[in-house]
Amino acid sequence: MEAHQKRALVTGGAGLIGSHIVDLLLREGWTVRILDNLEPQTHKLGKPEWVNPRAEFVQGFVQDYETMRAALTDIDVVFHEAAYGGYMPEMAKYVLVNSFGTAQMLEIIRDHNLPVKKIVVASSQAVYSEGAARCVEHGEVFPLLRPAEQLRAGDFSVHCPICGKATMSIATPESAPVGGETVYGLTKVDQEKLVLLWGKQTGIPTVALRYSCTYGPRQSLFNPYTGVIAIFCTRLLNSQPPVMYEDGGQTRDLCFVEDIARANLLVATTDKLDGLPVNAGSGRATSVRDLAGIIADQLGIRIEPLARGEFRPGEIRSLISDISRIRTIGYEPQVTIEQGIGRYIAWIKTQGAVQDYFAQAEAGLRAKGIVQSVKA
Repeated sequence: MEAHQKRALVTGGAGLIGSHIVDLLLREGWTVRILDNLEPQTHKLGKPEWVNPRAEFVQGFVQDYETMRAALTDIDVVFHEAAYGGYMPEMAKYVLVNSFGTAQMLEIIRDHNLPVKKIVVASSQAVYSEGAARCVEHGEVFPLLRPAEQLRAGDFSVHCPICGKATMSIATPESAPVGGETVYGLTKVDQEKLVLLWGKQTGIPTVALRYSCTYGPRQSLFNPYTGVIAIFCTRLLNSQPPVMYEDGGQTRDLCFVEDIARANLLVATTDKLDGLPVNAGSGRATSVRDLAGIIADQLGIRIEPLARGEFRPGEIRSLISDISRIRTIGYEPQVTIEQGIGRYIAWIKTQGAVQDYFAQAEAGLRAKGIVQSVKA
């Protein structure tokens, strides 16, 4: 890249991950433009106070052609974070914002011969059907999605796809098959495949970062569909028990947002991982039940979590990211889950009264079959 000051476009730059990328780039001497539509589900109070005043801010939709074309003017690197996320019932909106919005952005860069030199797209661990596992008999296996009938029968374990025996969760490498078993996951597969394919066709470097569950200060307290940590915190602060699906034994790789922002900067400033999907996470598994305990301890509000025999079809049981690929460029997670939750809770306490938006939303999810019950 030339010696001039690097110019970045961060789509979704008012959000959890995007805003931390913006702050990091500005600290590193980049000039930054943010494009964000301030989705009311996430930004209930409008433009958040943490949007960095040193960045140019454009409010608009990634799926709007002229908005996107203007936002891409004079940009060196695009960090494409904007996406409609979480467990929500709207199918068409996911496809419009995530799949179509990304495809159109790539067309604009190509058709207008814009001088973009790199694109880093936010992908997700949701592209995996299930985490990798070890079978006593068959070694490393890549299990399929657990059938809804199995979950309805109250069997939450992951079975070997070859012999059907129960398996043990192991770190999932980027070579694991991708499926996309939720509408969100499907559109994340679209986004990363579109970007990587386009990069090969145009010769412009691209990287797809498959984020683990990312959390930290600025995670929306208004969106009841995204972020288990935010949901558990708001439930406990309202003297309500955290609600666990299945038996709470699901594990997640939970990664602090500043670590994820640094992963973006690292892949943007080296060519070593160009053209690849790259896991970005903590490399450590935490069960949902243990997570509820850590949050309760740090808040000093000890209410036992509820497991009501409910589940979400399409949900991954256990996922730990194998982060050996991103470690080759110097990435190392720096914030433990205990430290990160402490910092998140300290931030929540600066946000005034916190409402529980989850209970009302959950009824809607149940009505649409996104949350189902085990048969008695």
